[in-house]
Amino acid sequence: MQIELIFFIAMIVTFLIGAFLLKLPISLSMMLASIAGALVSGHGIPIKHLVEGTFGYIDTILVIATAMMFMKVIEESGALDTLNFLIVRKFHNNPVLLLILIMIIIMFPGMITGSSTAAVLSSGAIVAPVLMTMGIPVAETGAIIAMGAIYGMIAPPVNVPAMIIGGGIDLPYVGFTIPLLLLIVPVAVFTVLFLGLKYAKNFDYEQFILSSTNSVDSSSELVKSNVKEIKLFIPILVLIFLMLASKIAPQIIPNLGMPLIFLISAIVGLFTGKKVNFIQTSKSAVKSTLPVLGILMGVGMFIQIMTLTGVRGFIVDVALSLPSVFLYLGIAIFIPLFGAVSAFGSSSVLGVPFCLALLGKNEIIVAAALSFIAGTGDLVPPTALAGIFAAQVVGEENYFNILKKCIIPVIAIVVWGLVFIIFANPIGDLIL
Repeated sequence: MQIELIFFIAMIVTFLIGAFLLKLPISLSMMLASIAGALVSGHGIPIKHLVEGTFGYIDTILVIATAMMFMKVIEESGALDTLNFLIVRKFHNNPVLLLILIMIIIMFPGMITGSSTAAVLSSGAIVAPVLMTMGIPVAETGAIIAMGAIYGMIAPPVNVPAMIIGGGIDLPYVGFTIPLLLLIVPVAVFTVLFLGLKYAKNFDYEQFILSSTNSVDSSSELVKSNVKEIKLFIPILVLIFLMLASKIAPQIIPNLGMPLIFLISAIVGLFTGKKVNFIQTSKSAVKSTLPVLGILMGVGMFIQIMTLTGVRGFIVDVALSLPSVFLYLGIAIFIPLFGAVSAFGSSSVLGVPFCLALLGKNEIIVAAALSFIAGTGDLVPPTALAGIFAAQVVGEENYFNILKKCIIPVIAIVVWGLVFIIFANPIGDLIL
């Protein structure tokens, strides 16, 4: 047995004891695992490496924190409620299109925060009553929300697993938009129609109108005024403009960076809808993202110690030595299963080695597909963040009932992701 494997086993066992036996937060369990790996390998407690690892994903941490501030501002301003109301009012006679648009609403917070939890707790909570009013059972509603949150987490513009994989192989996060959309859109459409279409014919639009009286700010007549409706969405338009402007006209508008773009858009949102206390909202946003930010810090420490002890190189060597069939089988099985740690940890610990093992294929397509498959980790017990929070949102006591409904969509994700990996070069030639 190679010595690096012993170090890795010590790290994994320590993590499992901390997370499952002692019920510690995932971030603390990863920190303890990192310390255990360093101790077993004879490096003592390397404070320097632990601190460096903690700040390894500082850019991503800033993006998530500021994006959540923006998300909270537009949520409290009434923009999300109103958008939900307008879409249902416009498309209630077309259940297929209505379900697809609801899926987009669920995905939106995840798209800009890179967090499935943010999507479930914000837009997921908003659309849950609509889906259930349409006649969709509780378990299916929770599954739609959980899957939509994962699709949002992987969708552009902010895909943290892809950023982590790219950081591990020195691949800049550029050119991922089209590949990610081609991966996500077909499966997202399939998921929402597969889980919800057969129930959508029972949608009671009049009941929805009655139940929406309080959720949409009828007292200020936001829904009745097209001018005010447009005003509510100005922060979203500003966000899109600032994201695209630096790419379309870099000579005129410099790249401000995602954190600053989110902050500017959030500040604009203070003046476009209901009154928002920015300080209080910012505190709430950061507090809600702390578990995710902590996991990223823990992942950074974990990877830093894996690199220090040689474990990371060992895993890369193992991945490179696998025959093609077993390599693809390993991607399909172990990347989702390692998501029990976190989708971020899976992307770093396994996504990077698998991506290196597939060198020669288009790196952008491969990294995008690996991040897509890694996203399913948010449904793997015992963490299963997307599934657990979706159960809370819809009032389902046993979140396993929701996870069961997600099995077919998860299989679709893995199969579609593998197709993109296998045919990465032809797909890359067509779209990049």
